[in-house]
Amino acid sequence: MVNMTEQLSGISFELTDEQKMLQKMARDFVAKEVIPVAEKYDEHATFPRDIFDKAREVGLANMNIPEAYGGMGASLLDEVIVAEEFGYGCTGIGTSVSTNGLGDLPIIIAGTEEQKAYWLGERLVDKGEIVSYCVTEPAAGSNVVGMEARAEKKGAKYILNGSKTFITNASYADFYTVFAKTDPAAGHRGISCFIVERNSPGLTVSKKFDKMGQRASDTAQITFENVEVPEENRLGPEGSGFLTAMRVFDYSRPGVAASAVGLLRRALEESVKYAQERETFGVPIYQHQAIGHMIADMAVDYEAARLLTWQSAWIVEMGMPNPRLSATAKIFAADMAMKAATNAVQIFGGYGYMREYPVEKLMRDVKVFQIYEGTSQILKNIVVRELFKGAKK
Repeated sequence: MVNMTEQLSGISFELTDEQKMLQKMARDFVAKEVIPVAEKYDEHATFPRDIFDKAREVGLANMNIPEAYGGMGASLLDEVIVAEEFGYGCTGIGTSVSTNGLGDLPIIIAGTEEQKAYWLGERLVDKGEIVSYCVTEPAAGSNVVGMEARAEKKGAKYILNGSKTFITNASYADFYTVFAKTDPAAGHRGISCFIVERNSPGLTVSKKFDKMGQRASDTAQITFENVEVPEENRLGPEGSGFLTAMRVFDYSRPGVAASAVGLLRRALEESVKYAQERETFGVPIYQHQAIGHMIADMAVDYEAARLLTWQSAWIVEMGMPNPRLSATAKIFAADMAMKAATNAVQIFGGYGYMREYPVEKLMRDVKVFQIYEGTSQILKNIVVRELFKGAKK
């Protein structure tokens, strides 16, 4: 007979003491530095450079950079814990602070020791610079293989032409990790990844987009016109860019899911607080079953989304990246956060539609979770692909 105690000995839902300290530090930081100013940054669509610098000073930015290059060397679960706290405070500011952890992933995954020491250590850690991740294009969207950006080899350099859109922190980045085709006839095997300096001649950044939500996060388009990129700035062998991009998504999607989980928790807590204070027909509104059940659904969805997100991060850390699980976590967390934010506005009634109440911003901020890092529909295609892998055509 199976010994259940032994079977479950390798499973734990308890954070370590270090992770609890990290969670508290992030929660305190968000309470002090983010929540009091989130409305201002949202209203004026201001990039929170001062908050990024403070987060970097205390170790809440550049978290995934290995200790060998001066970083924290945080686990993906550590990043997820912090992402939830920033998501609770303001997903726009959280995105601005965490995007280095996306832009530097191609370097961590495919870079040489020399590239890591310089770009991760000297540029990101020592100088406090910003890097943006550049895959999405105006005509390609979620179809990575359909990208049109081209990097043509000319001697010891590449000539880069094309454009990238919806690039987070583009206006403030000091350099970019850019994916482009080096062999257009080779399909996904013809994509390569490069590090491109912001001050490169021929590189221009458009005026930032005026967004519905997450307005504190800068988003813009980048155009490359005959931009020269040294060969030593290529990450990995030619043609390895698609595999690098797919590995990046395994690491990045749990963090996006965690930010959505944080927003969900904020919607839940704001709804609980309001439903205790607001009375109709002589009782607090949570005592009306229609309202109480909406809040109960939020609580159930929060617990489920957080556990799924933690699992998706844990399995990557165990060296078993699972595209289906990462996609599932991101789909579920985004959808449940969207449901919670919508219901929070409904619970607040007419007040929920007013900008002076926090749930209005939550509803504007949440929608993009179903769109970026792969739309929910594209991620469902990944789930289908993984479920039917090896099946007869």
